[in-house]
Amino acid sequence: MKEEAVPVTVKILEKDYRIACAPNHKESLEDSARLLNDKMQEIRSSGKVIGSDRIAVMAALNLAHELLQQQQHTANDNQLSQHLRQLREKIDGVVNDSKQMEIS
Repeated sequence: MKEEAVPVTVKILEKDYRIACAPNHKESLEDSARLLNDKMQEIRSSGKVIGSDRIAVMAALNLAHELLQQQQHTANDNQLSQHLRQLREKIDGVVNDSKQMEIS
């Protein structure tokens, strides 16, 4: 059975936004809103960007950039793990082969 959406109010740059979300996503939504608000506050306080629309776009670009960097690091970590696993398998194979040669 699908859970009904509940209204959640979040505050971003002193404005309240009422958003419907699944009850089990409420905390995640609030955390996301807090992160976005922090980024937007940071950009606004720098004084380099004026206007909430532009601040929102800059915050979105910064968050998207951070997400893409994290995804790239994860992909690199996965490649490294796979490479290490292959090396370990090769080493295990060589060790097992040498043990079999000693037994013969």
